[in-house]
Amino acid sequence: MTVKAKTMLPMVDLKGQYRKIKSEIDASIQECLDSAAFINGAHVKSFQKNLEFYLNVKHVIPCANGTDALQIAMMALALQVDDEVIVPAFTYVATAEVIALLKLKPIMVDVDPKTFNITAEIIEKAITPRTKAIVPVHLFGQSCDMEAIMAVAEKHNLYVIEDNAQAIGADYNFSNGQKAKTGTIGHIGCTSFFPSKNLGCYGDGGAIMTNDDDLAAKLRMMANHGQSRQYYHDSIGVNSRLDSIQAGILDVKLRHLDEYSAARQQAAAYYDAAFAQIEGLETPARQHNSTHVFHQYTLKVKNGQRAALRTYLTEGGVSAMIYYPMPLYKQTAYAHYWQGGELPVTEELCDEVMSLPIHTEMTEETLAYITETVKSFFDK
Repeated sequence: MTVKAKTMLPMVDLKGQYRKIKSEIDASIQECLDSAAFINGAHVKSFQKNLEFYLNVKHVIPCANGTDALQIAMMALALQVDDEVIVPAFTYVATAEVIALLKLKPIMVDVDPKTFNITAEIIEKAITPRTKAIVPVHLFGQSCDMEAIMAVAEKHNLYVIEDNAQAIGADYNFSNGQKAKTGTIGHIGCTSFFPSKNLGCYGDGGAIMTNDDDLAAKLRMMANHGQSRQYYHDSIGVNSRLDSIQAGILDVKLRHLDEYSAARQQAAAYYDAAFAQIEGLETPARQHNSTHVFHQYTLKVKNGQRAALRTYLTEGGVSAMIYYPMPLYKQTAYAHYWQGGELPVTEELCDEVMSLPIHTEMTEETLAYITETVKSFFDK
Protein backbone atom coordinates (compact mmCIF):
# COMPACT_ATOMS: atom_id res chain seq x y z
CA MET A 1 0.00 0.00 0.00
CA THR A 2 1.19 3.50 -0.80
CA VAL A 3 1.83 6.09 1.90
CA LYS A 4 -1.45 7.24 3.46
CA ALA A 5 -2.76 10.64 2.40
CA LYS A 6 -2.15 13.34 5.01
CA THR A 7 -5.82 14.34 4.92
CA MET A 8 -8.91 12.72 3.46
CA LEU A 9 -8.98 13.33 -0.29
CA PRO A 10 -12.42 14.87 -0.99
CA MET A 11 -14.92 13.99 -3.69
CA VAL A 12 -14.80 17.62 -4.85
CA ASP A 13 -12.37 20.45 -4.07
CA LEU A 14 -14.40 23.66 -4.01
CA LYS A 15 -11.78 25.50 -1.97
CA GLY A 16 -9.09 24.82 -4.54
CA GLN A 17 -11.37 25.84 -7.37
CA TYR A 18 -12.27 29.08 -5.61
CA ARG A 19 -8.63 30.01 -4.98
CA LYS A 20 -7.94 29.93 -8.73
CA ILE A 21 -10.78 32.31 -9.58
CA LYS A 22 -10.86 34.23 -6.30
CA SER A 23 -10.29 37.66 -7.80
CA GLU A 24 -13.11 37.19 -10.34
CA ILE A 25 -15.54 35.79 -7.76
CA ASP A 26 -14.76 38.43 -5.16
CA ALA A 27 -15.17 41.23 -7.68
CA SER A 28 -18.54 39.87 -8.80
CA ILE A 29 -19.83 39.58 -5.23
CA GLN A 30 -18.61 43.10 -4.42
CA GLU A 31 -20.40 44.49 -7.48
CA CYS A 32 -23.63 42.94 -6.26
CA LEU A 33 -23.14 44.30 -2.74
CA ASP A 34 -22.40 47.76 -4.11
CA SER A 35 -25.51 47.72 -6.30
CA ALA A 36 -27.76 46.36 -3.50
CA ALA A 37 -29.84 44.70 -6.24
CA PHE A 38 -30.02 41.33 -4.53
CA ILE A 39 -33.08 39.95 -6.33
CA ASN A 40 -33.41 40.03 -10.15
CA GLY A 41 -30.45 42.35 -10.40
CA ALA A 42 -28.07 42.86 -13.29
CA HIS A 43 -26.10 39.72 -12.41
CA VAL A 44 -29.18 37.54 -12.88
CA LYS A 45 -29.96 39.06 -16.26
CA SER A 46 -26.34 38.75 -17.38
CA PHE A 47 -26.06 35.12 -16.32
CA GLN A 48 -29.37 34.25 -17.98
CA LYS A 49 -28.23 35.72 -21.31
CA ASN A 50 -24.78 34.16 -21.11
CA LEU A 51 -26.19 30.72 -20.29
CA GLU A 52 -28.65 31.02 -23.19
CA PHE A 53 -25.71 31.77 -25.48
CA TYR A 54 -23.57 28.96 -24.11
CA LEU A 55 -26.35 26.39 -24.42
CA ASN A 56 -27.66 27.82 -27.71
CA VAL A 57 -31.19 27.81 -26.28
CA LYS A 58 -33.84 30.52 -26.67
CA HIS A 59 -34.93 30.77 -23.04
CA VAL A 60 -33.29 30.23 -19.66
CA ILE A 61 -35.47 30.82 -16.60
CA PRO A 62 -33.30 30.97 -13.45
CA CYS A 63 -34.87 29.57 -10.27
CA ALA A 64 -34.02 28.67 -6.69
CA ASN A 65 -32.80 25.08 -7.14
CA GLY A 66 -32.92 22.05 -9.40
CA THR A 67 -35.87 20.43 -7.63
CA ASP A 68 -37.92 23.60 -8.12
CA ALA A 69 -36.92 23.54 -11.79
CA LEU A 70 -38.44 20.08 -12.22
CA GLN A 71 -41.60 21.02 -10.31
CA ILE A 72 -42.13 24.25 -12.23
CA ALA A 73 -41.63 22.39 -15.51
CA MET A 74 -44.40 19.93 -14.69
CA MET A 75 -46.69 22.69 -13.42
CA ALA A 76 -46.26 24.58 -16.69
CA LEU A 77 -47.29 21.48 -18.67
CA ALA A 78 -50.62 21.39 -16.79
CA LEU A 79 -50.39 17.68 -16.05
CA GLN A 80 -53.42 16.28 -14.23
CA VAL A 81 -53.80 14.17 -11.08
CA ASP A 82 -52.73 10.54 -11.68
CA ASP A 83 -51.13 11.28 -15.04
CA GLU A 84 -48.14 9.00 -15.43
CA VAL A 85 -44.57 10.26 -15.79
CA ILE A 86 -41.82 7.80 -16.71
CA VAL A 87 -38.59 8.12 -14.69
CA PRO A 88 -35.54 5.93 -14.12
CA ALA A 89 -35.57 3.89 -10.91
CA PHE A 90 -31.84 4.53 -10.59
CA THR A 91 -31.58 8.25 -9.89
CA TYR A 92 -31.68 10.82 -7.11
CA VAL A 93 -35.03 11.09 -5.36
CA ALA A 94 -35.79 14.66 -6.56
CA THR A 95 -36.73 13.34 -10.00
CA ALA A 96 -39.66 11.36 -8.59
CA GLU A 97 -40.30 13.63 -5.62
CA VAL A 98 -41.82 16.48 -7.61
CA ILE A 99 -44.01 14.06 -9.56
CA ALA A 100 -45.50 12.74 -6.33
CA LEU A 101 -45.85 16.23 -4.84
CA LEU A 102 -48.02 17.25 -7.79
CA LYS A 103 -50.16 14.09 -7.31
CA LEU A 104 -48.90 12.61 -10.54
CA LYS A 105 -47.75 8.99 -10.72
CA PRO A 106 -44.04 8.20 -11.14
CA ILE A 107 -43.55 5.15 -13.34
CA MET A 108 -40.12 3.84 -12.40
CA VAL A 109 -38.29 1.90 -15.10
CA ASP A 110 -34.97 0.11 -15.45
CA VAL A 111 -31.86 1.57 -17.08
CA ASP A 112 -29.12 0.54 -19.47
CA PRO A 113 -26.45 -1.53 -17.65
CA LYS A 114 -23.57 0.31 -19.31
CA THR A 115 -24.59 3.99 -19.33
CA PHE A 116 -27.01 3.80 -16.35
CA ASN A 117 -29.49 5.88 -18.39
CA ILE A 118 -33.01 5.09 -19.55
CA THR A 119 -33.43 4.15 -23.20
CA ALA A 120 -36.17 4.57 -25.79
CA GLU A 121 -36.82 0.83 -25.79
CA ILE A 122 -37.31 0.71 -22.01
CA ILE A 123 -39.54 3.79 -22.11
CA GLU A 124 -41.80 2.49 -24.86
CA LYS A 125 -42.54 -0.71 -22.95
CA ALA A 126 -43.79 1.38 -19.99
CA ILE A 127 -46.16 3.66 -21.93
CA THR A 128 -49.88 3.38 -21.14
CA PRO A 129 -52.89 5.52 -22.09
CA ARG A 130 -52.24 7.60 -18.94
CA THR A 131 -48.60 8.36 -19.77
CA LYS A 132 -48.08 12.07 -20.36
CA ALA A 133 -44.36 12.74 -19.90
CA ILE A 134 -40.85 11.28 -19.77
CA VAL A 135 -37.99 12.49 -17.56
CA PRO A 136 -34.66 11.32 -19.00
CA VAL A 137 -31.91 11.82 -16.39
CA HIS A 138 -28.47 12.43 -17.89
CA LEU A 139 -26.82 10.53 -15.08
CA PHE A 140 -23.28 11.17 -13.86
CA GLY A 141 -22.47 13.45 -16.80
CA GLN A 142 -23.51 11.96 -20.12
CA SER A 143 -26.62 12.18 -22.22
CA CYS A 144 -29.39 9.69 -22.67
CA ASP A 145 -29.94 8.78 -26.32
CA MET A 146 -32.16 11.80 -26.89
CA GLU A 147 -32.79 11.35 -30.61
CA ALA A 148 -34.41 7.97 -30.00
CA ILE A 149 -36.26 9.21 -26.91
CA MET A 150 -37.67 12.23 -28.75
CA ALA A 151 -38.87 9.91 -31.54
CA VAL A 152 -40.78 7.80 -29.01
CA ALA A 153 -42.20 10.94 -27.40
CA GLU A 154 -43.40 12.28 -30.74
CA LYS A 155 -44.93 8.92 -31.67
CA HIS A 156 -46.95 8.82 -28.43
CA ASN A 157 -47.53 12.58 -28.04
CA LEU A 158 -45.57 12.84 -24.78
CA TYR A 159 -43.68 15.70 -23.16
CA VAL A 160 -39.95 15.30 -22.47
CA ILE A 161 -38.42 17.03 -19.43
CA GLU A 162 -34.65 16.58 -19.31
CA ASP A 163 -33.08 16.31 -15.87
CA ASN A 164 -29.71 17.84 -16.69
CA ALA A 165 -28.52 18.46 -13.12
CA GLN A 166 -25.43 16.27 -13.62
CA ALA A 167 -24.53 16.86 -17.26
CA ILE A 168 -24.47 20.60 -18.01
CA GLY A 169 -21.97 21.24 -20.79
CA ALA A 170 -22.29 17.79 -22.36
CA ASP A 171 -22.83 17.60 -26.13
CA TYR A 172 -25.27 15.25 -27.83
CA ASN A 173 -24.61 14.31 -31.47
CA PHE A 174 -27.57 13.61 -33.73
CA SER A 175 -27.38 11.12 -36.58
CA ASN A 176 -27.53 13.96 -39.13
CA GLY A 177 -24.35 15.52 -37.70
CA GLN A 178 -26.03 18.26 -35.68
CA LYS A 179 -25.05 18.86 -32.07
CA ALA A 180 -26.98 20.15 -29.08
CA LYS A 181 -26.22 20.67 -25.43
CA THR A 182 -28.01 18.40 -22.99
CA GLY A 183 -30.99 20.14 -21.45
CA THR A 184 -31.96 21.85 -24.72
CA ILE A 185 -33.32 18.88 -26.69
CA GLY A 186 -36.55 18.02 -24.88
CA HIS A 187 -39.55 20.29 -24.49
CA ILE A 188 -38.06 21.54 -21.21
CA GLY A 189 -34.66 21.08 -19.58
CA CYS A 190 -33.89 21.47 -15.88
CA THR A 191 -30.62 21.86 -14.04
CA SER A 192 -29.19 22.43 -10.58
CA PHE A 193 -26.40 24.76 -9.49
CA PHE A 194 -25.80 23.01 -6.15
CA PRO A 195 -22.19 23.78 -5.13
CA SER A 196 -20.79 20.35 -6.04
CA LYS A 197 -22.31 20.37 -9.54
CA ASN A 198 -20.09 20.90 -12.60
CA LEU A 199 -21.44 24.46 -12.73
CA GLY A 200 -22.17 25.21 -9.10
CA CYS A 201 -22.82 28.34 -7.07
CA TYR A 202 -22.05 28.95 -3.38
CA GLY A 203 -25.56 28.22 -2.18
CA ASP A 204 -28.65 26.89 -3.95
CA GLY A 205 -29.66 27.64 -7.51
CA GLY A 206 -31.26 26.16 -10.60
CA ALA A 207 -32.54 26.92 -14.08
CA ILE A 208 -35.11 25.83 -16.62
CA MET A 209 -34.44 25.81 -20.37
CA THR A 210 -36.76 25.71 -23.38
CA ASN A 211 -36.90 26.71 -27.03
CA ASP A 212 -40.70 27.08 -26.90
CA ASP A 213 -41.83 30.71 -26.50
CA ASP A 214 -45.23 29.84 -25.04
CA LEU A 215 -43.76 27.38 -22.55
CA ALA A 216 -41.14 29.95 -21.54
CA ALA A 217 -43.86 32.46 -20.69
CA LYS A 218 -45.68 29.86 -18.57
CA LEU A 219 -42.46 28.80 -16.82
CA ARG A 220 -41.60 32.39 -15.91
CA MET A 221 -45.10 32.94 -14.62
CA MET A 222 -45.11 29.73 -12.56
CA ALA A 223 -41.76 30.61 -10.99
CA ASN A 224 -43.05 34.04 -9.97
CA HIS A 225 -46.23 33.37 -7.98
CA GLY A 226 -48.22 32.70 -11.16
CA GLN A 227 -48.01 36.37 -12.14
CA SER A 228 -48.43 37.46 -15.74
CA ARG A 229 -47.69 41.00 -14.50
CA GLN A 230 -47.14 42.38 -11.04
CA TYR A 231 -50.06 41.73 -8.69
CA TYR A 232 -52.08 39.92 -11.40
CA HIS A 233 -52.03 36.16 -10.79
CA ASP A 234 -53.33 34.00 -13.63
CA SER A 235 -52.20 30.68 -12.17
CA ILE A 236 -51.19 29.16 -8.87
CA GLY A 237 -47.42 29.35 -8.92
CA VAL A 238 -44.43 29.24 -6.60
CA ASN A 239 -41.76 31.67 -5.44
CA SER A 240 -38.50 30.40 -6.91
CA ARG A 241 -35.69 32.84 -7.68
CA LEU A 242 -31.95 32.71 -8.24
CA ASP A 243 -30.48 35.51 -6.13
CA SER A 244 -28.09 38.04 -7.67
CA ILE A 245 -24.98 37.03 -5.71
CA GLN A 246 -25.32 33.40 -6.79
CA ALA A 247 -25.98 34.49 -10.38
CA GLY A 248 -22.81 36.58 -10.34
CA ILE A 249 -20.79 33.61 -9.09
CA LEU A 250 -22.28 31.40 -11.78
CA ASP A 251 -21.57 33.97 -14.48
CA VAL A 252 -17.88 33.83 -13.54
CA LYS A 253 -17.78 30.06 -13.39
CA LEU A 254 -19.66 29.69 -16.69
CA ARG A 255 -16.64 31.24 -18.41
CA HIS A 256 -14.56 28.35 -17.08
CA LEU A 257 -17.06 25.52 -17.62
CA ASP A 258 -15.43 24.01 -20.70
CA GLU A 259 -12.02 23.92 -19.02
CA TYR A 260 -13.66 22.35 -15.97
CA SER A 261 -15.19 19.67 -18.18
CA ALA A 262 -11.82 19.03 -19.83
CA ALA A 263 -10.15 18.63 -16.41
CA ARG A 264 -12.77 16.09 -15.36
CA GLN A 265 -12.39 14.19 -18.64
CA GLN A 266 -8.61 14.11 -18.21
CA ALA A 267 -8.96 12.69 -14.70
CA ALA A 268 -11.45 10.09 -15.96
CA ALA A 269 -9.04 9.01 -18.70
CA TYR A 270 -6.30 8.56 -16.08
CA TYR A 271 -8.61 6.38 -14.01
CA ASP A 272 -9.66 4.36 -17.06
CA ALA A 273 -6.06 3.55 -17.97
CA ALA A 274 -5.15 2.62 -14.40
CA PHE A 275 -8.11 0.30 -13.88
CA ALA A 276 -8.32 -1.27 -17.35
CA GLN A 277 -6.72 -4.56 -16.32
CA ILE A 278 -8.41 -5.00 -12.93
CA GLU A 279 -10.83 -7.88 -13.31
CA GLY A 280 -13.03 -6.84 -10.38
CA LEU A 281 -13.76 -3.33 -11.72
CA GLU A 282 -15.84 -2.06 -14.61
CA THR A 283 -14.99 1.46 -15.71
CA PRO A 284 -17.67 3.90 -16.92
CA ALA A 285 -19.00 3.33 -20.43
CA ARG A 286 -19.20 6.18 -22.92
CA GLN A 287 -22.40 6.79 -24.86
CA HIS A 288 -21.31 6.71 -28.52
CA ASN A 289 -23.20 9.89 -29.43
CA SER A 290 -22.55 11.99 -26.32
CA THR A 291 -19.61 13.57 -24.60
CA HIS A 292 -19.22 12.74 -20.91
CA VAL A 293 -18.53 15.60 -18.48
CA PHE A 294 -18.07 13.33 -15.45
CA HIS A 295 -20.08 14.84 -12.67
CA GLN A 296 -19.16 11.51 -11.09
CA TYR A 297 -16.63 8.85 -12.01
CA THR A 298 -18.61 5.73 -11.16
CA LEU A 299 -17.16 2.24 -11.19
CA LYS A 300 -18.97 -1.06 -10.90
CA VAL A 301 -17.23 -3.14 -8.22
CA LYS A 302 -17.83 -6.82 -8.90
CA ASN A 303 -17.87 -10.00 -6.82
CA GLY A 304 -19.38 -8.42 -3.72
CA GLN A 305 -16.21 -6.45 -2.96
CA ARG A 306 -17.63 -2.92 -2.87
CA ALA A 307 -18.01 -2.55 0.89
CA ALA A 308 -14.51 -3.89 1.54
CA LEU A 309 -12.98 -1.66 -1.13
CA ARG A 310 -14.74 1.40 0.21
CA THR A 311 -13.53 0.69 3.74
CA TYR A 312 -9.99 0.17 2.44
CA LEU A 313 -10.07 3.47 0.57
CA THR A 314 -11.44 5.34 3.57
CA GLU A 315 -8.68 3.92 5.76
CA GLY A 316 -6.19 5.09 3.14
CA GLY A 317 -7.59 8.63 3.12
CA VAL A 318 -9.59 8.40 -0.12
CA SER A 319 -13.25 9.41 -0.21
CA ALA A 320 -15.65 7.09 -2.02
CA MET A 321 -19.40 7.51 -2.35
CA ILE A 322 -22.31 5.30 -3.39
CA TYR A 323 -24.80 6.96 -5.73
CA TYR A 324 -27.34 5.33 -5.19
CA PRO A 325 -27.66 2.51 -2.65
CA MET A 326 -31.39 1.85 -3.00
CA PRO A 327 -33.82 1.86 -5.96
CA LEU A 328 -36.52 4.51 -5.87
CA TYR A 329 -39.24 1.85 -5.72
CA LYS A 330 -37.80 0.46 -2.48
CA GLN A 331 -37.77 3.83 -0.75
CA THR A 332 -40.53 3.97 1.88
CA ALA A 333 -42.07 7.11 0.38
CA TYR A 334 -42.38 5.59 -3.12
CA ALA A 335 -42.98 1.88 -2.52
CA HIS A 336 -46.77 2.21 -2.93
CA TYR A 337 -46.29 3.39 -6.54
CA TRP A 338 -44.58 0.12 -7.42
CA GLN A 339 -46.66 -2.86 -8.55
CA GLY A 340 -44.07 -4.97 -10.37
CA GLY A 341 -41.07 -7.08 -9.47
CA GLU A 342 -37.50 -5.96 -9.06
CA LEU A 343 -35.71 -4.23 -11.92
CA PRO A 344 -32.55 -6.32 -12.42
CA VAL A 345 -30.18 -3.67 -13.74
CA THR A 346 -31.19 -1.13 -11.09
CA GLU A 347 -30.74 -3.76 -8.37
CA GLU A 348 -27.31 -4.66 -9.70
CA LEU A 349 -26.19 -1.05 -9.88
CA CYS A 350 -27.37 -0.32 -6.34
CA ASP A 351 -25.24 -3.25 -5.18
CA GLU A 352 -22.13 -2.47 -7.24
CA VAL A 353 -21.63 1.22 -8.05
CA MET A 354 -19.02 3.34 -6.29
CA SER A 355 -17.81 6.82 -7.21
CA LEU A 356 -14.24 8.06 -6.77
CA PRO A 357 -13.14 11.68 -6.32
CA ILE A 358 -13.29 13.68 -9.55
CA HIS A 359 -13.10 17.44 -9.79
CA THR A 360 -11.39 20.33 -11.51
CA GLU A 361 -8.36 20.56 -9.21
CA MET A 362 -7.04 17.00 -9.37
CA THR A 363 -3.27 16.71 -9.76
CA GLU A 364 -1.39 13.78 -11.24
CA GLU A 365 0.02 13.11 -7.76
CA THR A 366 -3.51 12.84 -6.33
CA LEU A 367 -4.68 10.63 -9.18
CA ALA A 368 -1.64 8.39 -8.78
CA TYR A 369 -2.28 7.99 -5.06
CA ILE A 370 -5.96 7.12 -5.56
CA THR A 371 -5.32 4.63 -8.36
CA GLU A 372 -2.43 2.96 -6.56
CA THR A 373 -4.58 2.61 -3.45
CA VAL A 374 -7.34 0.96 -5.47
CA LYS A 375 -4.88 -1.35 -7.22
CA SER A 376 -3.23 -2.33 -3.93
CA PHE A 377 -6.63 -3.56 -2.67
CA PHE A 378 -6.92 -5.98 -5.57
CA ASP A 379 -3.28 -7.05 -5.23
CA LYS A 380 -3.73 -8.20 -1.64
